[in-house]
Amino acid sequence: MGAARALGGLFGAELRDLGIDVDCAPVADLGLPETTGAIGSRAYSDKPDVIAALARQMAKGLMQEGCLPVIKHMPGHGRGRVDSHRALPGVDADIETLRESDFAAFRALRDLPMGMSAHIVFEAVDPDAPATISRKVIDAVIRDDIGFDGFLFSDDIAMSALQGNPAERTRNVLAAGCDAVLHCTGDLTEMMDVAAVAMPLSDKAQTRWTRAMAMRPIPAGLEVEHYANQLAQNLND
Repeated sequence: MGAARALGGLFGAELRDLGIDVDCAPVADLGLPETTGAIGSRAYSDKPDVIAALARQMAKGLMQEGCLPVIKHMPGHGRGRVDSHRALPGVDADIETLRESDFAAFRALRDLPMGMSAHIVFEAVDPDAPATISRKVIDAVIRDDIGFDGFLFSDDIAMSALQGNPAERTRNVLAAGCDAVLHCTGDLTEMMDVAAVAMPLSDKAQTRWTRAMAMRPIPAGLEVEHYANQLAQNLND
């Protein structure tokens, strides 16, 4: 646990030095034999309680340096067998299995300020749309079952798991209930298309954003070298 917190502090200190105060970490997905390599070693364990414990320590390390964590990929990418950067994964597990395993770590972390959706179809909830653009998944699972009321980003809408042009994807993401759209290609034309249709934050989204910002503590001010030494010591113990 100490290593996870030290790693979070190391990342947070490095990002703080660059003027970055949000990090899309930690990953709270299951690490299963079938989990796509796109998640790979970013998954901490196949046990939800272990994942939740390590992810919380990682988040604490980030936050003590004034960097807000984004837990991902909600409500769980662990059963996805293909890389959502390249294709749309589908999960056919029944809802009780999902609640007891995939959703469990996120439920334990539901008090954290920010989260990111998964581009995955959960057939037991909505067989017609991936979580990111599924009102059923966002309302019934992420907000209700998991109980997450933090600020919800989409995963990168440029990934091949989604269909349509950037503007269509943006509309679908916001209509489904994500608070904000993440677009990562750096293509200026696409960025302009996204910006043209992205709406101002809804009242609920603004409330979640304000609450998240209030959770950012004053940075501890420790140097990167401190966390590197702490991490090395924990790994050697």
